[in-house]
Amino acid sequence: MARPCPVWLPVVALSLILSLGRPDDARAADRVYAVDGGCGGRPATTVRTAPGYCLGLVWQGAGGEGPRMPRGLLPLDGGDWLVTDLGGWEPGRGAVWRLSFDQGGAPRWRRLVRGLSMPHTAARGPDGRIYVSEMNRILTLDPDAADPAATVRTVIGDLPDNRLHENRHPLSSFVFDGDGALLVNVGAPSDRCIDARGRARVNASGACVDSAATAQVRRHAYLGNGRWAEASTVFASGLRNSIALVRHPSGTILQGENSVDLTTPDHPYDEINVLRQGGHYGWPYCVDLATPLPGWSAAQARCSERDRPVALLPPHAAPLDLIYYDGAMFPELRGRLLMTWHGYRRAGGRIVAAETDAQGRPLTDIGGRYAIYPRGALSYPAGAPSIRGKVLTPGWDAVAGRQPRGSPVALAVASDGSIWVSDDRSRAIFRIARSDVAP
Repeated sequence: MARPCPVWLPVVALSLILSLGRPDDARAADRVYAVDGGCGGRPATTVRTAPGYCLGLVWQGAGGEGPRMPRGLLPLDGGDWLVTDLGGWEPGRGAVWRLSFDQGGAPRWRRLVRGLSMPHTAARGPDGRIYVSEMNRILTLDPDAADPAATVRTVIGDLPDNRLHENRHPLSSFVFDGDGALLVNVGAPSDRCIDARGRARVNASGACVDSAATAQVRRHAYLGNGRWAEASTVFASGLRNSIALVRHPSGTILQGENSVDLTTPDHPYDEINVLRQGGHYGWPYCVDLATPLPGWSAAQARCSERDRPVALLPPHAAPLDLIYYDGAMFPELRGRLLMTWHGYRRAGGRIVAAETDAQGRPLTDIGGRYAIYPRGALSYPAGAPSIRGKVLTPGWDAVAGRQPRGSPVALAVASDGSIWVSDDRSRAIFRIARSDVAP
């Protein structure tokens, strides 16, 4: 039985209505979520979820208040949240916001820092401080200070930038290793390292000209007291885009690979990789298990020498976040690997919970299938490992007048065990809760 929506729901609806009358109204209207009943104290969206779960709407932006493109989520003490705002795909439009709630549960926004270049990850470091990745640096700030902007300090600077805006791969992300070291994504500066005529761009040794300094995860040693070495070593390479990084308590480092952008909807497959020191994972030479990319011959690609992915994901799923669930609300998910599939193609718009072993590696099946929108399923390649688990949001496709296709970015577990999700395309924040239990 559906519960009444919170008393602040009309405020959300009114703000959406008042935003109409602007030039982009039609496009914005297509992204508005209808609500129907309650979801653990929040209005329930119409997104079909796995049994026992619901997707509640915490906030959807309309007008000038709040982030334009919410990305990273970090819970703060007292129930507040830190939210990074990409702002757009141009430098200087990003921000960091603090989300709080009044006594009636209505969201309230305070912009802490503005003028940033595409901020993404927000995380608490080994010293308890809060760290945020911009496109070309990692910074720290104090959200509880009277003037948080005055507390911003660069921790690691001069990361590769994207001044020419040829692609978005250099978007920075990071994870802390067990010894406090920062593992930082340095994405590929091109899609396949080929020229305008489709020929491989190689150096004197026959390798991609960009492979020495990009398409890698770098390691910055921890120096203590909120300081890291500016100089880095290469932890792992051959990685086109390592936005999704996570460390298991056992020490396993996982990476979600957004593979290259071939025009075919059913190829190539995205990947989950177990990163090891010195490993090479195929970019720009190989995809899937051992398929040379167009522009690279089999002799150049040497696919048998790459580190194979632990699991394939659907083509263009675009994994943007990985976390291990450790909350109390969903005991059946404890220890599972949660991931967002952000991609705009038919396999995207999903949140998936993968089963894992004691080291946090996803368990896999051979001969698996993956669902596509609007309906149906397709097979993985013969002999390929696919993740074993369940989709928490199997019905997040666009439904006219009710919901847009989901574009989930970041995941975070709240103190009550609910799972919070950001969606940058629809400018929204959601909360996955028990469909039959109020918080």
